[in-house]
Amino acid sequence: MVRLLRISLPHLVASRYHYHNAGQRSRRLVSKIYNPANLWKESPSELQQKSNEPTSRSQRLMAKAGLIQPSSPGCFHYMPYTVRAMEKLIRLVDHAMQEIGGQKMDMTTLCSATLWKQSGRWDLVGKELFCLMDRHNQEYCLGPTHEESVTHLVATEGGITQKQLPLLLYQITRKFRDEKRPCFGLLRGREFYMKDMYTFDMTEEAAYQTYSNVCKAYSKLFHTLGLKYVKVQADTGNIGGKTSHEYHLPARIGEDRLMVCGSCDFAANVETLKDEEENCPACSGKLVESKGIEIGHTFYLGTKYSLVFNAVCYDSQGKSTIAEMGCYGIGISRLLAASIEVLSTEEDIHWPGLIAPYQICLIPPKKGSKEIAALPVAEELYDAICAVHHLRDEVVLDDRDHLTIGKRLREAHIMGYPYIIIAGKKALDSLPQFEVHNHKTGEVQFLSKEGVLSFVQEIQVV
Repeated sequence: MVRLLRISLPHLVASRYHYHNAGQRSRRLVSKIYNPANLWKESPSELQQKSNEPTSRSQRLMAKAGLIQPSSPGCFHYMPYTVRAMEKLIRLVDHAMQEIGGQKMDMTTLCSATLWKQSGRWDLVGKELFCLMDRHNQEYCLGPTHEESVTHLVATEGGITQKQLPLLLYQITRKFRDEKRPCFGLLRGREFYMKDMYTFDMTEEAAYQTYSNVCKAYSKLFHTLGLKYVKVQADTGNIGGKTSHEYHLPARIGEDRLMVCGSCDFAANVETLKDEEENCPACSGKLVESKGIEIGHTFYLGTKYSLVFNAVCYDSQGKSTIAEMGCYGIGISRLLAASIEVLSTEEDIHWPGLIAPYQICLIPPKKGSKEIAALPVAEELYDAICAVHHLRDEVVLDDRDHLTIGKRLREAHIMGYPYIIIAGKKALDSLPQFEVHNHKTGEVQFLSKEGVLSFVQEIQVV
């Protein structure tokens, strides 16, 4: 099993409190996390009026919670909470790709126009490319995808030996597309994060097996995130190739029209079907139309790029064959926003549990209230939870004690913490009880310190 590495954000928070034991980190305090939230400032209608664009539930919630801040049309700053969620999502994607043999790399953002013209995509993609010229009058584009770059790399490095096959190379980087009408926040932007994988095989049969393996990994990943997705047959578009599938989250604001059979597992993007086709081509069942947000796309490319750039594979006898290729994308930032879109309510964010920025928010009493005597008990509980190894980076203490418990609880629900623990009146009992909220189910229970520690042991993290 591939080991998942924890990436912490040590500089996001500071603390006025410190552990007494050497080597332990200071507490994560809500007041110290940079989060220019609009929780009580703007209504969804005001947000739409300011941006002059159609908005989505995910965009409104992420803006309200201070998770993203607009920079320019289709471009956003990601705030610390969002970066934590993104890093967790990337760890899950890394695990999924490396489990099937993927090797992570990082290709240049500046892509040579020469390569794109050689493949024919410079003019085909056209205005969607961000193009620029350097001081030597050399043309480049900011890469939206990297088929040309990776195929040229493999070709110029001498091809691939049989022992290296199948070769699966992937990256997770910022991509750029000059969207004519960016909208819906991170769902359709001009600058975004994407996982793009490129695979090389010696035969068509082997390439289709690799294609199947990647598709299975995608399905497993989306299932792990708790997302109900639809896999549909799709058009190959300007990327090209022989076979293509899209992965969608059904959603009212989805911009793709899908036709799904109610009798079998056939599903397709309407672009691939004949005009007015109402019956399933597989079983003749009734096709039902729905809308979807595309979160992943797979292509079997064949030799479309490898033939142009002469990317070859060598068998055990040293005989060369033009490589059979595939390419596979997941919109990382789009997947993050799309999951919020389909899981959340109109008022509160609901994250896929594994990628919530923090798993637990602990709310101590308000300063000056009758319950303030429970503050030491609350801090002891915080320290005890942090001592649970897999949760040491997953708990925040809402130290904004000038606010009532009720107001902080409301904000905690808006932010989408999966579990919220309150030290209120019952924390003053001779046997202190803590109020534990499950954000997903709405369940509330009162537990002792030991009960809380037993409860949180079961929380899963990436």
